[in-house]
Amino acid sequence: MILMVLNRGSRTASLTRLIGVLVLAAAFAALAGCGDKKDSGTTGPTGATGAAGSGEITAQKDEAVARLVPAEIANRGKLVVAMDASYPPNEFFDKDGKTIIGMDPDYAKVIGQTMGLEVELKNVTFDAILPGLAAGKYDLAMSSFTDTKEREKTVDMVTYLIAGTKFYTAADKPTEISGLEDLCGKTVAVEKGTTQADDAEAQSKKCEKAGSDPVKVSVFPDQSGANLALTSGRAQIGMADSPVAAYIIDQSDGKLKATGEDYGTAPYGIAVNKDSGLTEAVLAAVKATISGGQYVKVLEKWNLADGSIDEAKINDGVE
Repeated sequence: MILMVLNRGSRTASLTRLIGVLVLAAAFAALAGCGDKKDSGTTGPTGATGAAGSGEITAQKDEAVARLVPAEIANRGKLVVAMDASYPPNEFFDKDGKTIIGMDPDYAKVIGQTMGLEVELKNVTFDAILPGLAAGKYDLAMSSFTDTKEREKTVDMVTYLIAGTKFYTAADKPTEISGLEDLCGKTVAVEKGTTQADDAEAQSKKCEKAGSDPVKVSVFPDQSGANLALTSGRAQIGMADSPVAAYIIDQSDGKLKATGEDYGTAPYGIAVNKDSGLTEAVLAAVKATISGGQYVKVLEKWNLADGSIDEAKINDGVE
């Protein structure tokens, strides 16, 4: 499957999110009339196949990279990475409802190994991640963050993937659109803190300025809630990062379909506290895993290789 990668905003371990994921699972099961799909890949709580292939991808410690890690973190021996586990296949809960799996968890572990560090994953609501990172609660944030100039004001971003946005709708009662300009007067479900939420709100103002009905933007604390609004008929259009939207569509058993054209191609960034001294080490680790082949192996495992980059950069985001 050819995928373009999408753009997100931010994501804390919460019972609310887990309930949301499980409710979405139940909704999909009811719609599809079937249980979990089973094959050799990893399956998540929605019964969705998470990986194109199974098996752990590992990396050896790179001494040159390890020397760039700040002494405080090196002495601790652990890298704390925040992500919102409601965004499959990039980051989501496994069937046990506790283990975080996906592209970002796998790649975070590979980066940590390259630095000679263990990795601890923290599940954090998307819009709380960057404030928590700035407050020093986490060392890194890897949660499908689009690298934007606005975010670069508060954190450093090390690019590692290319992303865009995909629209989707109910297949039985589709709302056909071409792009953002067709959202006027329609109800759109988006996750809080994402670039999609910002884009829908901005388009709503454009609609009103042009004399059309505004966009009815329904904002949810996680992607699971946004998806459920669409499958239950409370929203007409969903917007999410391309791999995530493609995953949602694939797992809906034909109940959802893509509509319109993807837009907004931009890089994902690993967010780093500007005062941590860790940015150069992260950049070096990404470069080492690209040249060493672990990077592309992680992307291939999760069917995201079409979003791969040749060179990682610091703060190479979009306006």
